[in-house]
Amino acid sequence: MIVMAQHSARRSRIWLVIASVVVLVGAGAVAVVLSHHSGPHKSAGSANPPVHSTHHGGHSTTTTTSSVPPTTTTSTLPPPAAGFVTGHVTAVGDSVMLDYQTPLQSDIPGIDVEGAVSRQWGAGEQLLAQLKAESQLGAEVIVALSTNGPISATDFDDMMSALQGASRVVFVNIHVDRPWQDPNNAVLAQGAARYPRVVIADWASLAAANPQWFGADGTHLAIDGPGADALASLITTTLMQG
Repeated sequence: MIVMAQHSARRSRIWLVIASVVVLVGAGAVAVVLSHHSGPHKSAGSANPPVHSTHHGGHSTTTTTSSVPPTTTTSTLPPPAAGFVTGHVTAVGDSVMLDYQTPLQSDIPGIDVEGAVSRQWGAGEQLLAQLKAESQLGAEVIVALSTNGPISATDFDDMMSALQGASRVVFVNIHVDRPWQDPNNAVLAQGAARYPRVVIADWASLAAANPQWFGADGTHLAIDGPGADALASLITTTLMQG
């Protein structure tokens, strides 16, 4: 009975987030969000320092749950190509992902969460390609990168070359007080429009309407706090749509 109550409460939070997003869209709200982490970045040079987390101590952190039985989020997805693990979800992100890692694992049991401080787009692409080569990449993929530097349409296409054949790919747009926020979110939106199995989790709009969720840097969330719950729920509902 306790487990059922917990799942019911989380489902309620998920639908509250969906309602918030719908209201924002209806009001014509426009905003942008950026997720932050680093690695060798193809487009951003050293002049663009990464957005460092203040509560992770600046150390890279990666958490995997590959030993947990795979969990399929929806039964309506097309089958994946070779190299992907059917019924499994992989999430790759930067330090912002560490803020909502626990609620995301609760919303999607069995998910493999690969979050690291200061990870950039290029490093995330390399990790995804490696996981695919090792037959460890889920057929459903969540990408929460580009907080730490600018990205281009070419970067997006390069990422999709590694993810081509996935059943679904969710890109999480970003909320960060850096000049590349809006351009990066435009790249993500335009890129998603070019690939039929790609969708955007619009964290930018939801985050802009809830500044109370953020720490002093305006990008990171209280670990497992209300903002972290909201972002995890948004990603989960986006993954399950359609």
